[in-house]
Amino acid sequence: MVIAFLRTIILYLFIIVGIRLMGKRQVGELEPSELVLALLIADLAAVPMQDFGIPLLTGIIPILTLLCLTMALSVLTMKSVRFRAVLCGRPSIIVENGKLHQREMQKNRFTVDELMEELRMKGITDLNSIKYATAAQMELHPKEPGLPLVIINDGRVLEHNLRQRGLDDIWLDRQLKAHHVKRSQDVFLLTVDEQNQVYLAEKEGRV
Repeated sequence: MVIAFLRTIILYLFIIVGIRLMGKRQVGELEPSELVLALLIADLAAVPMQDFGIPLLTGIIPILTLLCLTMALSVLTMKSVRFRAVLCGRPSIIVENGKLHQREMQKNRFTVDELMEELRMKGITDLNSIKYATAAQMELHPKEPGLPLVIINDGRVLEHNLRQRGLDDIWLDRQLKAHHVKRSQDVFLLTVDEQNQVYLAEKEGRV
């Protein structure tokens, strides 16, 4: 009985530390890879807790391997926008500027009835008042003046967003000079809203 108690506590504390390393997210905000990780860890931890004949390391080593893999993937997703898109996917926008994207609704198996129910729950009566809505947990974003768009993300210029705002590289260079920044690689985040208001945050520790 004592052995079972100690094994359970050790595994529990080990898993809690591992989950903390994943970051503070609610279950509904987990990426598919993180959800798979949580399920695998739960399954791996259950075996040594139920069968005392199995060494404790038999459960700990695979869990530790999965956590290390997840941390490595997290670093890669922070450094590469393309890798993040492959691993985590891109947000599926089903409503944009009041227009329904029917193909996205079909791809996500999202019905009109479900859409209208979400609208009623959030007190929205007019689709034209929606800036955009994503299929993930049916996030609705009403139209607001000055909605920001990311131009630089962790040193990488998002050319598509730059062109979408009707801006160019000359405008970007001017903004960098105005904020006394020499290179876009030194910028952690730069956004511009629909009123052309710019927000710029430099990378910490930049010399």
